[in-house]
Amino acid sequence: MKKMMFRMMLLASVTMTAACSKESSLDDYVNNTNNNSSGGTSTTGGSGSATAGSGELTTFTIGIDKTTAEPTDVADEYFPDEEDMLENNEFTTEVAIDLSNPAAKTENGVEVTVNGGHITANHGSEKKICYVVSGSTDNGSFTVVGDKKYEVKLNGASITNPDSAALNLLSSKRAYVVLADGTTNTLADGSASKNDHKGALYCKGKLMFNGSGALEVTGNYNNGIHSADYIVFRKGNNVYVKSTANHGIKANDGVYINGGIINVEVSATAAKGINCESHIMINGGRTTVLTTGNGTYDSDDQEAKGAAGIKADSTFTMYAGEVRLKSTGSGGKGLNVDMDADINGGAMYVITEGGQYKSNNDTASPKGIKVDGNLNVNGGLVMVRTKGYNGEGIESKGTLTVTDGTVQVAAYDDAINSAKDMYIKGGNIVAIGTNNDGLDTNGNMYVSGGTVIAFGASGAETGIDIGEQFKLYITGGNIFGIGGRIDANIGSTSQGVASTTGSVQANATVTVGSGQTTIATFTMPPYSYSNGTIFVSTPDMKSGSNYTLNLGNSQQTVTASASVNSGMGGQIGGGGRPGGW
Repeated sequence: MKKMMFRMMLLASVTMTAACSKESSLDDYVNNTNNNSSGGTSTTGGSGSATAGSGELTTFTIGIDKTTAEPTDVADEYFPDEEDMLENNEFTTEVAIDLSNPAAKTENGVEVTVNGGHITANHGSEKKICYVVSGSTDNGSFTVVGDKKYEVKLNGASITNPDSAALNLLSSKRAYVVLADGTTNTLADGSASKNDHKGALYCKGKLMFNGSGALEVTGNYNNGIHSADYIVFRKGNNVYVKSTANHGIKANDGVYINGGIINVEVSATAAKGINCESHIMINGGRTTVLTTGNGTYDSDDQEAKGAAGIKADSTFTMYAGEVRLKSTGSGGKGLNVDMDADINGGAMYVITEGGQYKSNNDTASPKGIKVDGNLNVNGGLVMVRTKGYNGEGIESKGTLTVTDGTVQVAAYDDAINSAKDMYIKGGNIVAIGTNNDGLDTNGNMYVSGGTVIAFGASGAETGIDIGEQFKLYITGGNIFGIGGRIDANIGSTSQGVASTTGSVQANATVTVGSGQTTIATFTMPPYSYSNGTIFVSTPDMKSGSNYTLNLGNSQQTVTASASVNSGMGGQIGGGGRPGGW
C-alpha cells in the first residue's frame, strides 16, 4: 500500500494545522521525524552532576484520568495514508439517525432499514455520506454497510445492544468516527451474543477518530473497540474503554495515537489494554491503561501468559505525549513488544504489582517493560516500579541502548536487563534492584556518556552485573554503583575507576573530589544502602590518583585504577539491600 506521512506542526497558540509533506514510509517517519524530548539530561564527559530524581520514583501513582487537558509535549502527527486525515475529505451529505425513534427511509441514496431498535444504513456507492447519530436505545444497534468511505458523527448517542455490537461498521472502507464537540456518547454490548462479534464497537475497515467530544465504550462479550485494519486517534478525542471479557482496544494493522485522552480498563485474565498485531506509535496525548486480570495458561500456544497495558506484536515507537500503564494481576506487564521498541520523547510511567504466574511447568513473570527485540531510549522520561515477586523493571531480549533522556527504575528483580550488549551513550539512569541487580547485561556493556546510578541487593547481587565472559568498556560518563559485590570485568577504560565499601542514605548527595575541586556529584535516589560494595568512575578520574569520596555521612580516600576485581565484595551476603521500598 502506498504510504503517506502528513505532519501537524505545533503553533504558539497550541492549535494544530495541517501541513503538506512528502511521501514516506513508516520507516522514513521513524528515522527522520523531529522528536520532542522531555526530562532528559546527557553528560558526556568532564565534571558531571547527576540528579537521580525525587521521591516520585516511589510515590507516583497511575489511575484513570478523564480530564481533557492534554500534555503540551507533542510530535508530528502520523497517518499511514493521506486519506486518513478528515480534513482531506468531504462528507457533506448528511443522513440523520435517531436512535430513540428509528425510522426506515431512503434518503440521499442511502437505504435505512429498521428491525426493532436495530438500524442498518446502506449507502452503496454513494460518496460523501455523513451519518449524524443521536438519541438512545437500550436494545438496539447501528450498522453501516457500503462501498465508499463515510463519516459517523456521534452527536449525543447512547447504544446498548445485549446481543451483539452496538456500533457495527461493516463496510471495509474508511470509517471516520467524529465525536461531536460538547457531547458524551456511550456504546455497550451484552455478555451474551447471538453472533460471535469482536467488539462493542467493531470496524471492518480503517477507523479514524476525530472531534473533541467524549466516547465511552464497554465490552462485555469480547473487545471494547476492534478494527480489522488500523486505528488513528487525534488531538481532542476523549475516549474511555472498559472490557470485562477481552482486550480494551484491538487493531490488526496498527494503532496510531496522535493525541487525545485515552483511558482503558480491562479485567479479563491475560487481557491487553491496547493490543495490536502490527505497529503502535504514540505522538501525543495522554494514554492511561489499567489491567487487573491474572495470568493464564494458553493451551493453544502451550505457554503461560499475563496481561499487558500495551501489547505490540510488531514494533513500538513513542515520540511525545504521556503513557501511563499499571498492571496488578499475576504475570502482568506494562509494555510488551515482540519486536523493537524506540522511546524518543514524551513520558512513560509503569507500575506492576502482581507476582509471577505459574502453570503447567511454565511461568509468566511480571515486567514493567518487556521488549523481545532491541530497546532504544533516545529521549524523554521512563519511570518504572515493580513490586511483585520476580518482577523485572525493563528487559530487552536484544541490545539495550540509552542515548538520552531519563530512565528511573525500581524493581523487585533486576531493574534493567539486556540479553545482549548494553550501550549507555548519554542520559540519566537510575536502576534499583531491591532483590537482584541494578543493571544486568548478558553481553558487553559500553558506557560512553551520561550518568548511571545503580543499586543492587546484598550478597551476590550487584549494582552493575556483567557476565564472566563479557566486559565493561568505559570511554565517558559518570557511574556510581553499589551492591553486595562487583561483577564487572573492565575491558578497557579511558578514565579511572575505584572500588570501596560504604553506606549511603536515601536522597544523599555523593561527591567525588580531587583536592579542593569537586569533579562529580551524584544525588542518590530515595533508597538507602548499608555496608555495600561501591564502584565509581567519572571522566576526570585518572588511574593512580587519589580522590575523596564523600558519601554524605562518611568520607574516605580512594585510589583510581584501570580495573577492579570482579566478584569483589565484603562478606558475601553481608551488604544491606536497598531500603526505603
